[in-house]
Amino acid sequence: MAEHWGHGWGFRLHGSDQASVYPPQQVHLIVDQALKRYSEDRVGMVDYALESAGASVINTRCSETYETKTALLSLFGIPLWYHSQSPRVILQPDVNPGNCWAFRGSQGFAVIRLSSLIHPTAVTLEHVPKALSPQGTIPSAPKDFTVYVSRVVVGGWRREEEGLLLGRFTYNQDGDPIQTFYFKGDDVGAFQLVELRVLSNWGHPEYTCIYRFRVHGEPAL
Repeated sequence: MAEHWGHGWGFRLHGSDQASVYPPQQVHLIVDQALKRYSEDRVGMVDYALESAGASVINTRCSETYETKTALLSLFGIPLWYHSQSPRVILQPDVNPGNCWAFRGSQGFAVIRLSSLIHPTAVTLEHVPKALSPQGTIPSAPKDFTVYVSRVVVGGWRREEEGLLLGRFTYNQDGDPIQTFYFKGDDVGAFQLVELRVLSNWGHPEYTCIYRFRVHGEPAL
């Protein structure tokens, strides 16, 4: 609610017990910060797999990037999937339709070096909304996946290094495009290497797409 203060207007923001009055400039700042956090984050947790913060994809094991000369799908002339995106795209905040890493088949792997050493608590997986699919389905979305961690750093993730399983999850194609999955059990320690293993997709016979993968946790002291 707006109120007049002698030389200008202010806004009264009502809380649970009391109401506080803020000048318009501060209200705009509060709103802008809230919108920025929503547009950039949407989950309210630090993403330690964010490339711009120092994270990187260091290995994709035997996963083969799916390549095509033209967009496989388009909506009103807008491509929904572009050819040969790098695996690093899954660590970037741009999740516009088509800006995903597509790998051949329904199983794929990505080993990520996080921006810092953390005690992992959760991961977030994001895919394009069904509303942007001409068929109203997202068969290329990951379905079942597991998350592993390892302390092996030198030379990346060795093929013989199995790592420690933190959880097995299912991405719900009918749920919110951004889905967060929490690890159960006691703290397993601090890690900087995380592996995403996609075990299946929602039915696409040729490829699977990952738009964004985030890792959350508490920084190691």
